[in-house]
Amino acid sequence: MTSQRARTRTPGAAVAVTAALALLAAGCGDGDAKSSGDDDRHLTVAALPLTDSAALYIARDRGLFKKEGLDVRIQAVQQSIQALPALSKGQVDVIASANYVTFLQAYEKGTLDVRILAEGVRTAPHMMDVLVPKDSAITSAADLKGRTVAVNILNNIQSLTLNAILDEQGAGRPVYRQIAFPQMGPALEKGQVDAVHAVEPFDSAVQSDLKARVLVDGGAAPVQSLPISGYVTTAAYAKKHPDTAARFRRAIEAASKIAARDPAAVRAELPKYTKVTAAQATAMGLPAYSATSDAAQLRRLTELMKKQGLLKKAVDPSTLLVE
Repeated sequence: MTSQRARTRTPGAAVAVTAALALLAAGCGDGDAKSSGDDDRHLTVAALPLTDSAALYIARDRGLFKKEGLDVRIQAVQQSIQALPALSKGQVDVIASANYVTFLQAYEKGTLDVRILAEGVRTAPHMMDVLVPKDSAITSAADLKGRTVAVNILNNIQSLTLNAILDEQGAGRPVYRQIAFPQMGPALEKGQVDAVHAVEPFDSAVQSDLKARVLVDGGAAPVQSLPISGYVTTAAYAKKHPDTAARFRRAIEAASKIAARDPAAVRAELPKYTKVTAAQATAMGLPAYSATSDAAQLRRLTELMKKQGLLKKAVDPSTLLVE
């Protein structure tokens, strides 16, 4: 359930980002040559293997993109931040399951003129959890003070929401360490961190593989139903391809309606694009899928970011929504 303002990155992470961008570039070709005008119906969408992306795959597999006359190519990435340079260069058109924190920060800094095509997901109970080893001496949220907690990207949605939960409970804050979701389980098992803040499907996988305990529900008050990800493009793309952008939004919103009313449809998709089994997909907690973007709810996120110093000034989300 990732930040442009991460201050540190391990050499391995840097190599991973470089490799991911190389794959994107190789798969997408020259950015300037992609677009053939306003009637271009071909889109390349970068997506993370998270529950956030379920509507994208439902739209693909149920023919909702074809119904809109779109040819959508999906490119898998491990962190939305990896695809950000490719988006800015036009090598991908949309980033699915795009962590709002990352892109709002990029927008504020002027590094990317972001537009939101459609909402992805909002927080829900146990769609992400803080996990500790089964025999850990850490037994309450208060015990996290000063302990090391793994997050996918520093200064982002995981630390933002966990800090808000801990503040609400009057608990102290931990020290965050950047570890990619797929490596969180091994890091916890080896004792490299005291806890991990994992999103689905990695959350359930760590619990299953290590018998890890849930210490904190990452979707609890005061961050319940908080918008955390969406389908993001650039202002330039939205302006150049308004009809294609509208078609894509309609397809995603139709798929999100399916995901919201039929969780089984989401659970059926997950094994197709993630490494979880059908049995694991049946048991895991799902986020809340929203068929429409809500500026008022997004404002909850921007205000929380500003409160914690992840934005220097307020951002009006309504100016970023593509109508």
